[in-house]
Amino acid sequence: MSSPISRRTLLRGAAALAGASAVAGCSSSGNDSEGAKAQTTITYWDWYASQAGWVDNEIKLFQQAHPGIAVKKTTQVSDKYADLVSLAYRSENAPDILMIPKSPQLSQQVSQGWLMPVDKWATKEWQSRFPQNSFVEGVDVFDGKVYTAPFAAPAPSLQLYVHHGVFKDAGLTNADGSVKLPKTWDDVSRAADAIASKSGGKVAPFGFGNSTNTTLAWWLDLFVRGAGSPGGAAVGGIDGMDYRVGQWTFGTDRNYLDVINLLLEWKNKNWFYPNSMSISDEQARAFFERGRFGMTVGGVWNQPEWTKHKFTDYSLVTLPAPSDEPKALFYGPPGGRFVAVSSKSKHADEAWAWFDWLYSPEAGKRWVEQGQGLSVYAQNNDPKGVTFAPFAQYVAMSGAAVVGPQPTIRNPKLTKLELPAVKPDINDVLAGIYTGQLKDVQGALNELTGKMNQALADAVKKVGAGASLKDFAFTDWDLTKPYTTKPAA
Repeated sequence: MSSPISRRTLLRGAAALAGASAVAGCSSSGNDSEGAKAQTTITYWDWYASQAGWVDNEIKLFQQAHPGIAVKKTTQVSDKYADLVSLAYRSENAPDILMIPKSPQLSQQVSQGWLMPVDKWATKEWQSRFPQNSFVEGVDVFDGKVYTAPFAAPAPSLQLYVHHGVFKDAGLTNADGSVKLPKTWDDVSRAADAIASKSGGKVAPFGFGNSTNTTLAWWLDLFVRGAGSPGGAAVGGIDGMDYRVGQWTFGTDRNYLDVINLLLEWKNKNWFYPNSMSISDEQARAFFERGRFGMTVGGVWNQPEWTKHKFTDYSLVTLPAPSDEPKALFYGPPGGRFVAVSSKSKHADEAWAWFDWLYSPEAGKRWVEQGQGLSVYAQNNDPKGVTFAPFAQYVAMSGAAVVGPQPTIRNPKLTKLELPAVKPDINDVLAGIYTGQLKDVQGALNELTGKMNQALADAVKKVGAGASLKDFAFTDWDLTKPYTTKPAA
C-alpha cells in the first residue's frame, strides 16, 4: 500500500502538479519539432529510467506516424510513483495515459475510478494478436471490461551476474579460456573462495546495494527458487506466497532457512563487499562494473546502464540450485499489465493511439532488440536475433519463467481482496538478520509467516461469502511446468 499523505503535502503537491514541470521526474516530448506542430498533446507517465531510450524512440516514431499528436512524457521517481499517481488523481491532475502503479492493487484502481475501460478500441480482433489467455478476469479484465494488457512475457526476473575479469584473475576458467560459470550453490561458494584467495582480500566475491532495503531479498529469492520453493521472497503482495499450500511459508519451508544460513556463512567469511548494506543499487552496479566484486544479483535492468558505459565483460546465470537442475522456476500470472488510459483523460482517442502503439508487435520487437526485456509476442524472443551477448543469454533463459497459478481465475470474487502490507516485511527481517540485530532466525521467520497469513485470513473474511483460503491452494501444481488455472465449476 502507498504511504499516507498529509493534507499539507497534498496541497503542496497539487500546486506543483498544476505547473508545467513534472513532479519529482523529468519530462520530454520525444521530438520537439514534431510536437510543436501537433494539434493535441497527451500526457504520459512512467517510472522507466534505464528504459527511457526505448520510450523516447517510440515517442519519436509514434509522432512521425501521428503528426497530429504529441506525447509529453514524465518519468517519475520509481519509489514515489504510487504516491504521485494517487496525488495526481486527488488533485485532478492525472495524466492521459500512465504506467500502472504497483499499489494500490489494480482492482482498487479500477473501483476508485482511476482507469478507463478500453473495450471501445480493444476489440476481439485487436485482442487476437496477443497470446492465448492474455485477457483474464481479475488480472487485466474487471467485470468483463478490459483495462490494460500484457506487455512482457513471464521472465526470469533475477540473475546472478558474473564479472569476467574478476573470474579470470581468480583462475575460474574452462580449458578454452572462457569463464567457468557457476551453476550450483557449491559452484558459487567455490568461485567466491577462489576470488577471495587469489585477490588476497582486495576483491570481494559478492556485492549488493541495500540502502533502499530491497536488494538483499533478491539473493534469497534467486537461491530459494533453485532449491524448489515457488514463493518469491522479493515479490510483494499476494504473488509472494507458496500456492502449493495457499500460504506464506518463510517459517515452515526449510529452504528459506537454508539459504539465509548460506548467506550468513558467506558473510562470516567476509565474502560480501563490506558497505553493501549502506550503498545504493546504482552504486553497487558501478562497483561491479569496476571489478570491486565478482558476483552480484540483479535483473536485466542492469544491462542498459552498463552498455551505455561500454561495459560488456560479464555473463549471467539464473536459478543456482543445490544440485545440477533447479527445482522451481519464476512464475507470472496469465494476462498482464503495463499502461492504462486515465478515466480523467480529455483526449481518450489520442491516448488510445499511444496505448495501441506501445502494445504493437513492432514496439515489442524493438524492446527486445534494445536489450530491455522479453516481449509478450513469442516471435520477438529469439536469442539468435540479439547481437549483444549478455542480453542474448537473458533471452535464452525465457524457459526459466512460466505462467503460474492464479486464484482470481478460480474465484473472481478475490479481485475484491485488499491485502494490507505487513511490517516488518521480509526485507526488514533479512536486514535485521544480516546485521545481527535479529539472532533467532527461525523465530523471526515464524513470526513473519504468522503475521502474513493472518493478514490474508482477515482480508479473505472481508471479501465475504464465496471467498475462502482454499481458493489459494493448488495442490496439483508441478513446479517445473506452466499451470493453467481453471474457473471453479
